[in-house]
Amino acid sequence: MAKYSAKEIAIWFLRENRIIKDDFDADSISNLKLQKLLYYAQGCYLAITNEPLFDEDLLAWKHGPVVNEVYQIYKKYGSEGIPDNQLEHVNIDPQTTGILKQVYSAFGQYSAWGLRNMTHGEMPWNSTNLNDVISLSKIKEYFKENYIE
Repeated sequence: MAKYSAKEIAIWFLRENRIIKDDFDADSISNLKLQKLLYYAQGCYLAITNEPLFDEDLLAWKHGPVVNEVYQIYKKYGSEGIPDNQLEHVNIDPQTTGILKQVYSAFGQYSAWGLRNMTHGEMPWNSTNLNDVISLSKIKEYFKENYIE
């Protein structure tokens, strides 16, 4: 069983983005971008630790990998940025925080659509039937070969 829920990781990304936004005038994170950050976080974490970051499934939706449970929470914002001014605090251990900061640094710089297009070119999504679960083994293998040294 994973240490965190996908919702906790989503909140971590939204809070981290708020800090960056305050310092460097970054954009708010949309639901589409958040979904892709969750995918990259799961992949990197799996490749580094051999354990899932969260237990919720990543589904191969039309616009890339999606954690439906998190999607449902934020879908009311459509393609707009998710408000980040009332987020509860989440306790994430230092090792995981380090991985998440690396994921944010590597992938947070891209637009939602840029990340969507990246996932479409990657094996875990494009080798999974639409709306099916993207297997953790596929994600782990791909990230070990392509992202984690």
